[in-house]
Formats: sequence, structure tokens, C-alpha cells
Amino acid sequence: MSTRERFSPRVPPTVMRQGMREVRRWAFDPDLPWQTQRQRLDWALGAVARATPATRGTVAVRGVMNGIDVELVTSGGAPAARTVVHFHGGGYCVGSARMARAWAARLSARAVCRVVLPEYRLAPEHPHPAALGDAHDVMKALLSDVAPASVVVSGDSAGAGLALSAVLALREAGAELPAGCILLSPWLDLGRDRWALPELVRRDMLLSPRWLQACALAYTGRANWPDPSVSPLRAGHAGLPPLLIQAASDDLLAPDAADLAASASAAGVDVSYTKWPRVWHDFALLPGLAAAADSALSQAAWFVRRVTRS
Repeated sequence: MSTRERFSPRVPPTVMRQGMREVRRWAFDPDLPWQTQRQRLDWALGAVARATPATRGTVAVRGVMNGIDVELVTSGGAPAARTVVHFHGGGYCVGSARMARAWAARLSARAVCRVVLPEYRLAPEHPHPAALGDAHDVMKALLSDVAPASVVVSGDSAGAGLALSAVLALREAGAELPAGCILLSPWLDLGRDRWALPELVRRDMLLSPRWLQACALAYTGRANWPDPSVSPLRAGHAGLPPLLIQAASDDLLAPDAADLAASASAAGVDVSYTKWPRVWHDFALLPGLAAAADSALSQAAWFVRRVTRS
């Protein structure tokens, strides 16, 4: 544990699991208006923030990159020379930078980096390609300011799909690629039948096939789901930078992580893939509260240091 973090007992796993079920029931309900889901999720994030041990020396400030609002998180005066840009999850329809703030603070402390959290536009008010366009604008601003070899692109859930799509676009444009890419519980194929694995549907404490389908339809029409810019699992993966893929056993999206790891490895990409047992979707965003999240954070910090070392 970082010396910058106050010690606090972790929340018992049974309590965490019940909390995830309550978030699903209360906030991730496809029958609720999107604005209601956003408000309820924001309330839940506030409760999680109050329970999370603080990281001393953390500074979070608002900024703008190429017209996109961002949150800049640094701990202990980490220099801008090493930067992680992380896109939050939420099915492209809910969520905010606040979701990843605790993770970003601890990553900044462990990897001695700054973390940029973009507030990209959300569907259905802003359907595809609005979020991807915002990701491109943030990356353009960032890569014009620092060397690509010092940048790691990251994302969780839908944000991981956005991160991978942004890196694939850079590859297609022939641009210099970032040093690496971190994908936490990634959602990479919007057209996949999530009912196909009933046992996984039963075990998932946070996501439901109905909610994922509602998000996918809000983000873009069904005919666009096979597009690699929407479902980056369907792209070719040769030539990508090193990937760190973190998955959970009890997650409807776990097959996406496994399939990307296999596809990218077969294409010659440097892939680090880990699947944690008995944990839920996006567990990695809860360091300080769950032992598995602490382990995942340590691996992420190792990855950032490794790929940006030169």
C-alpha cells in the first residue's frame, strides 16, 4: 500500500457484492430515463467516495483539452512527462470522470504519472461518433504536447472500447502510437448476444443484458454495431501497442476481454491479460475497498512504468 494512502479496513466481499446488486437495481435500470440513471449513479459514486480511503497529496483540477472538459488528477507532484488518459465507463450513456477518480489518484501515486479523465459527450443526446470524436480531440491535444512514448491510453467498460477505438484510429491514420493501452472490464462488441451464457448472466451482479442492449441502441443503430469504430473487437489488432487487459470472472463482458487477448496475441501484440476470480464488472475501480482491486491497481502501475520507461 502506498505511504500516501490512509489505512482503512477493506469492505467485506459479501457487502461489496450486495452493494453492486443495489447499484444495478437502483441505477442501471433500462426502464428509467437516462437522466434519472445518471443522477442515481452520481449519488452512488458519492457514497463510494466517502467510503474510500483518501490518497494524500492528490490534486484534481478541471481543465479543457481541445474544447473537451477534462479532470487532471495528480498525486505527490507527479510530472506531466508520464501521462495516462482514462475514459470512464457507463455504457456510453451514464457516468463521469468521478467514476475513476479514486483509481486515478492511486495510479498517479504508484506510477508517478498524471491522469487525464475526459468528460466526453454521452448518448442518446450525443450518439456515435460524438464520444469517439471527443476522444480523438483529447488525444490530439495531448499528443501535440507530450511524446507518444510517454502516454498510456486507458478505459473501463464502454470507456475501454472508446480507448481501443481511439488507438485503432491512430493506427489507421499512420500516426505514432501511445506507449500502451489499459483496458479494464472492456465492452468491445456491442452486437454480442449477452444472453448466450446463462450462467454468466446469473453471476453478474452489476450488468444485465437488457441494460447493455438499451445502451447500445442509444449509442448507435443496430446496423452500426459491427463497425470496428463501434465494436473494436471486430477490428484487426496487428500493430497495436502493448495491452494490459483486466477482466472479472462474474462479468457479462468477460468474453470480450478474453477474445481480444487471444486476437491481439495471435497478431503479435504484447498482451498482459489477467482474469480475477469471484469479482464483478469494473471491480478494478475500487482500490482501497477490495483486495482484488488493489492487486489490479498494482499491475496497472507496473504496466505504466514498464511501457513508458524509455
